[in-house]
Amino acid sequence: MKFIKDFRDGDRVSDIYLCKQKNSAVTKNGKAYENVVLQDKTGTIDAKIWDPNSAGIVDFDALDYVEVYGDVTSFNGALQVSIKRTRIAQPGEYTASNYLPTSRYDIEEMYGEVLKFVQSIQNEYLKKVLQAFFVEDEEFVSLFKKASAAKSVHHGFIGGLLEHTLSVTKLCDFYCTRYHMLNRDLLLTAALCHDIGKTRELSEFPVNDYTDDGNFLGHIVMGSEMVGEKIRRIPGFPKRLESELKHCILAHHGELEFGSPKKPAIIEAVALNFADNTDAKMETFTELLESSEEQAGWLGFNRLLESNVTRTRVDI
Repeated sequence: MKFIKDFRDGDRVSDIYLCKQKNSAVTKNGKAYENVVLQDKTGTIDAKIWDPNSAGIVDFDALDYVEVYGDVTSFNGALQVSIKRTRIAQPGEYTASNYLPTSRYDIEEMYGEVLKFVQSIQNEYLKKVLQAFFVEDEEFVSLFKKASAAKSVHHGFIGGLLEHTLSVTKLCDFYCTRYHMLNRDLLLTAALCHDIGKTRELSEFPVNDYTDDGNFLGHIVMGSEMVGEKIRRIPGFPKRLESELKHCILAHHGELEFGSPKKPAIIEAVALNFADNTDAKMETFTELLESSEEQAGWLGFNRLLESNVTRTRVDI
């Protein structure tokens, strides 16, 4: 199988891919065509069926596994596939794991590290919140292990939310060794919970798209609500501590224009914001470099990094 990350301009495609999305459209001249997004474990690529009524085009739907015949072309600096023929693949003709992107790290090992952080919390109330999520809530644990951290920006793969959460927590734990004003229990609890709303914001793979609540509310608000749900079941939970924990979650994007309802007002919220941003940016850059391994020179302007980027020269 030729994976999407290995596609190059001029390649001929003849293999099975997962149809992630499909919708009908019309050109400026009034000609009907189909927009398709193909996916495998290495990523996605836009595709077009310019002649949907062709005898070689067998109708298919989103989430079907489809054998695609076509050509890879470059349009506005991005690759896309011009589909000439299709056939719906049957079970047994494909291996599902080839089509679902997954973390490069072992999911159970990462979750074991999360549990060690949970056990390290000294404050009895914060520890009870973490145990309510990461130990006692089996449905949440199952979703958390499988969830992605984003639709496409960074960590957009199975185990991505777990991987991102663990990285952010490790960064916060390091901050606590350097900046002694930080309340480690509060900061690490906030780090472990900062993106739990994404288990409700994004649907499971292979769809990995925004749910209704994801569009209406977003993961930041939902995460704060989820924490509140657990806290209401913990007798005597200090009101001030609840507000501080929720504030860290509500402020973890740092700026109002980046989706945070509040800007950081306590030092733990500042630390969480920087840790979250660091891991997101580093993973974004990592994924960009991995997807352009054979491309030399400057890689072009990246809107997420807000810069024209290139890889480090090691032969100087």
